[in-house]
Amino acid sequence: MSRIGKVPVVIPSGVDVTIDGQTVRVKGPKGDLSQEFSSLAKISKSENSLIVEPVNTSRAARANYGTVRSIIANMVQGVTTPYSKDLLIEGVGFRATVKGDKIDLELGYSHPILHDIPSGVVVTVADNVKIHVESADKQKVGQVAAEIKSYYPVEPYKGKGVRILGEYVRRKEGKKSA
Repeated sequence: MSRIGKVPVVIPSGVDVTIDGQTVRVKGPKGDLSQEFSSLAKISKSENSLIVEPVNTSRAARANYGTVRSIIANMVQGVTTPYSKDLLIEGVGFRATVKGDKIDLELGYSHPILHDIPSGVVVTVADNVKIHVESADKQKVGQVAAEIKSYYPVEPYKGKGVRILGEYVRRKEGKKSA
């Protein structure tokens, strides 16, 4: 049995949660999120908390309800305080700019990279090299940050590339001449 799944999700004031079958909709001051969940978890609301329980004692139901509870807790937290990730671009001539609903990345290739910014996600660029990704949806924040990083992951010799702030990249020593 999941230990985290047994803990009820507390709904803070200012957040409205509605349950329609297996669809949970969370509205708050920083946005609203909606997601449909598996029928293996039973979601019920009581006063100011949500309780997630497995439908039966099958292995799949017991494995699933803790995940459902965690996703709902992330949704509730996201509509009160948005999730964010900071990225840093390192390299000579590497830079980023936001152009409407796209982020323009110049990462040393012969062409600029235009990456679409999904709806509900706010991307800001400071000093041409610091990218800030923010949204109420934790999954979207991580996905956008990972996609931007995948265009030029940090290489271990000079440290050039796009890194998530706080990420450790092991540096290698270059070839030595005799």
